[in-house]
Amino acid sequence: MKPSYLTEESLDQFIQAAIAEDIGPGDYSSLASIPSDKMGKARLLIKSEGIIAGVQMAERIFKTFDERLSIDVLKKDGESIKHGDIALIVSGPSVSILSAERLVLNCMQRMSGIASYTHRLTQKIIHTKARLMDTRKTTPNFRLMEKWAVHIGGGVNHRFALYDMIMLKDNHVDFAGGIQDAVKNTQKYLFENKLNLKIEVETRNLQEVQEVLEVGGVDYIMLDNMDYATMKQAVALVDGKMSIEASGGITEETLAEVAECGVDFISMGALTYGAKALDMSLKAF
Repeated sequence: MKPSYLTEESLDQFIQAAIAEDIGPGDYSSLASIPSDKMGKARLLIKSEGIIAGVQMAERIFKTFDERLSIDVLKKDGESIKHGDIALIVSGPSVSILSAERLVLNCMQRMSGIASYTHRLTQKIIHTKARLMDTRKTTPNFRLMEKWAVHIGGGVNHRFALYDMIMLKDNHVDFAGGIQDAVKNTQKYLFENKLNLKIEVETRNLQEVQEVLEVGGVDYIMLDNMDYATMKQAVALVDGKMSIEASGGITEETLAEVAECGVDFISMGALTYGAKALDMSLKAF
């Protein structure tokens, strides 16, 4: 099941913009060298180990570019892959296969890298109740694919953008004059504008955690850059009254320890900006 942000409109918009960027008025290398009626086949070869992502996207790109292309899927999104595997076979007009090749590979390599990294990190906290979440630290105009890849890798998508959830971070709190003012202003704004959005508040210390609990009406509380002992105290203080997210400075090495504090979610921007693309290629046969 695809996440709600993956609408037909959003996917089509991304593909059309990407095709325009890469192909423009035409793939002249292919158009010039290959007869227009030439038919061919190509395999998508895997050269790395991990979790594959972007297969559904690849199918959509190929069919959008040329509906005459046929795709035989051998590895589905979320499946384990290793060097030498064949993810899919595409057949049809040779020029169209080559024209769509780079866009397909760019999406699948990047998405598979993110899905693989997400999967690896989720295994480190599988013994706890904590779930791994992404952030908005994504590549402009590629967020759709990066968040989708986190989802495929077993992670949780946090808010997609600024419009689908309220997150009051330290700067919001400071500019508003404190946590109480920031939260009350937000609640008033949501009521007046008939908006039904969850509210999360970032806290930097136990005093701010207590302030959030006192003002109330908050769905999530973020523990930002807190050490292990402070997080344990914060979890005890919240005592299940709202969901808890740990964030800030969390690494692969400290992830399990943070999860064992009892938090509900751990957000890591590195899921999207720190993942290495998986190597793969499209070869004619």
